[in-house]
Amino acid sequence: MERKYDFVVIGTGIAGLFFAQKVASLMPQCRVAVITKKSETESNTNYAQGGIATVVSATDSFEAHIADTLTAGAGLCDPRVVETIIRRGPEEIKKLMEIGVKFTVERGHLDLGREGGHSANRVVHAADLTGREIERALLHACHIRKNVDIYRDTIALDLITYMHDGRRRCGGVYTFSESDREFSSIYSPVTMLATGGIGQIYYYTANPEIATGDGIAMAYRAGARIANMEFIQFHPTVLYDPGKKPFLISEAVRGEGAILVNAAGEKFMKKYHTLKELAPRDIVARAIDSEIKKHGDECVYLDISHKPATFVIKRFPNIYRECK
Repeated sequence: MERKYDFVVIGTGIAGLFFAQKVASLMPQCRVAVITKKSETESNTNYAQGGIATVVSATDSFEAHIADTLTAGAGLCDPRVVETIIRRGPEEIKKLMEIGVKFTVERGHLDLGREGGHSANRVVHAADLTGREIERALLHACHIRKNVDIYRDTIALDLITYMHDGRRRCGGVYTFSESDREFSSIYSPVTMLATGGIGQIYYYTANPEIATGDGIAMAYRAGARIANMEFIQFHPTVLYDPGKKPFLISEAVRGEGAILVNAAGEKFMKKYHTLKELAPRDIVARAIDSEIKKHGDECVYLDISHKPATFVIKRFPNIYRECK
């Protein structure tokens, strides 16, 4: 089957859905196809817990956020990209709120959490289900647009390419519908790849099962330049529950004061970094790995028992339910 659209978006995380609803609203005469290989809510975005770091507090500054990011990046960040993203952050948070995202508010202001590598509370969140709330609002924004079609359970197989003026161009995507058992060619002058990462390359990962790098592989086969493949989205802490799918324990738990201890009950992060539990995630991950190997233990522990139960349940309802 052949279909024609003005835009085709592959992936239904925050990047794909934000783009889809944006072009659909700016150009109501255009037609937008959104393709996802599972349900429309199955994405990295949907599993994100902690929130989005941005400068919205009067006591914070762009300069401080930029400095924190460059430090956490260990010399690998592009300073121009870091500055651009951070300075645009507050504006993008406003756009998400205008679309309908309901971030947690306390006393009339956005509640700001803290995560590893940050010198200030600047993480805007929706309890501990921030990604799910963003996904909900963006999907709603797409559903109310009559010019957006979402193809669920549809696998993007390869990009459609052709030669024009001596250059390879992209003209859409070949797909396969699992429900209809049907191959299709979706033609479009604009194709956006928003397919997420390759977390499933690892045996243990907090990434969802669909993070298999399909989009990167398609781009590579089409002749696109691929960069930064060594960078993998990960979290240092997941619930230790052998035989079950890893469940993420957000960095925001450490941001709220949780302490990492080994099996003997000893605090250990002070040996590895001055920021202790709030060190950048790569340092925290290596510290946990070191402690486990040093003592031969199966896991380490995250202790937030010094906080009132009511606080923990209110701040981390999803994590609380899963752990219980």
